[in-house]
Amino acid sequence: MKKLPSLTIFFPFYNEEDNIERVARLALAAAPKFAEDFEIILVNDGSLDRTEAIADRLAEECPQIRAVHNRPNVGYGGAVRRGFAESQKEFIFFTDGDAQFDLNEIDRLVGLLDQCDIAVGYRANRADPFMRKVNAWGWRQLIRLFFGVKVRDIDCAFKLLPKSFIDAIELKSDGAMISAELLAKARYRGLRVAETPVTHYPRTAGNPTGANFKVIVKAFRELFRLRRHIRAEGLK
Repeated sequence: MKKLPSLTIFFPFYNEEDNIERVARLALAAAPKFAEDFEIILVNDGSLDRTEAIADRLAEECPQIRAVHNRPNVGYGGAVRRGFAESQKEFIFFTDGDAQFDLNEIDRLVGLLDQCDIAVGYRANRADPFMRKVNAWGWRQLIRLFFGVKVRDIDCAFKLLPKSFIDAIELKSDGAMISAELLAKARYRGLRVAETPVTHYPRTAGNPTGANFKVIVKAFRELFRLRRHIRAEGLK
């Protein structure tokens, strides 16, 4: 299997004390398959449980792991932006800290890089409640309408991209709009995006926040703000 020159793997965590150690150790086991030179970044987004303490302990135990902390919580997009800002390797992979993906399937993304600039997963059998799937469908239609982004699963947290792209753009979203912003800015810069199906598992610990009413309202505010920003930059 082709290996990357270097790789950052990062995870945003919010109140994931029951998942963080398992996820970090799975990343430690998977990363050497994809790059000899790698780092793992645990982004604690102002958690109120033991997530911060566990992240710090893991960083002390494992030289490939770094723990960074947002204080206070700034939201999912803010945690993802912090992960990008901390990343030092040539390629960056990120996924959520809720253990709903198989990190060994990063090889599916790596295998796409001969034909694209950014490789993204889509959940082949999404293990979420019915209404969350309906909401995701509606959100996808809005993103297509506003930005012309036509990937199957915009918010699938299974993405591999070059650090050079991140260094060339300014991300502004603090909330759930972050993935749409990434893909919209990639499209407007002419980057090629390829997709592959990935396995999605039910959440077995912790509590999701994506369906929270405040999170949804924030996403819509950021949607219109990004549209104005893109128009102002002339990225049409």
